[in-house]
Amino acid sequence: MTTAGDSGYFFESLALEYLQEQGLKLHSRNVSCRFGELDLICQLAGQWVFVEVKYRRSNAYGGAAAAVTRDKQQKLRQTAAWFLQQQRSQAGCRFDVVAISGELPYQINWITNAF
Repeated sequence: MTTAGDSGYFFESLALEYLQEQGLKLHSRNVSCRFGELDLICQLAGQWVFVEVKYRRSNAYGGAAAAVTRDKQQKLRQTAAWFLQQQRSQAGCRFDVVAISGELPYQINWITNAF
């Protein structure tokens, strides 16, 4: 039996592989602070890309993308602001969501500039 952490790491790895195929470069994984956690922090063309990865077996209740609620978005923004301050970075940034659903073969929906 797998734990939720194992499952989360698996789907984050799947998302990362997909994003790297699209040209993104990984900077960090699972960056945490008192505000929350960023699943993946990537870079593309000098821009920071903060990626939230969500998996849902079915699209009932709105599916994986719907799980990134306004409250979650606010936590991600605060955590990203903290990260940028730590990096002393003035580079632009965006927030993407990788919504993964179904069973093998998984359906991957990459939503750029999600919020």
